[in-house]
Amino acid sequence: MTTDTSLLGCCPNCGDRITQAWSLVEYETSDGEDGLWAECPGCEDVVEPK
Repeated sequence: MTTDTSLLGCCPNCGDRITQAWSLVEYETSDGEDGLWAECPGCEDVVEPK
């Protein structure tokens, strides 16, 4: 795991801050928007950071 501390957002479940080090999948949606899934270090769920 990397030590990158760039903030991606917060977990929609528990509110913990999610940094780039927890990023799992980056993708592009069918309408051209960027999407991201990451693991939350607090609740350990896979979420879309908000």
